[in-house]
Amino acid sequence: MAVRPPLPPFDAVSAAQKVRMAEDAWNSRDPVRVSLAYTEDSRWRNRDEFFAGRDAIIAFLERKWAKEHDYRLIKELWAFHANQIAVRFQYEFHDAAGQWWRAYGNENWEFSNEGLMSWRQASINDVRITQADRKFNWAAPGARPADYPGLRELGL
Repeated sequence: MAVRPPLPPFDAVSAAQKVRMAEDAWNSRDPVRVSLAYTEDSRWRNRDEFFAGRDAIIAFLERKWAKEHDYRLIKELWAFHANQIAVRFQYEFHDAAGQWWRAYGNENWEFSNEGLMSWRQASINDVRITQADRKFNWAAPGARPADYPGLRELGL
């Protein structure tokens, strides 16, 4: 099995690093790259969808990013313990009709000893925004620049 540092048990520094690595991967919008951070049999709940395994993760992300255009995400560490991390996140995207959205959510993660995510549960709500209300404006796809503010600094 692959090893993906940082490894549990997490401390404040390693948990924050794991969160930022996940954010950067998701902002790549590369389903295969994202899937490699998960165990082969990783279990997911995303909104009202339940599935398991890397192939299902890849298929889910391909569907997601086919509908969510100009996607940009910011994650923030909320809490951690041993091999578990909780995050809050927001992302912005527009749909095919050009309507902008900001999604607000929370995730609970559990990791294998090798540092791969074995369980992910995400609760997400979408809110319509105008293009003028957007706050995530870095070049995409790609990681949020190191000096770009996080959710707290953006007042979110």
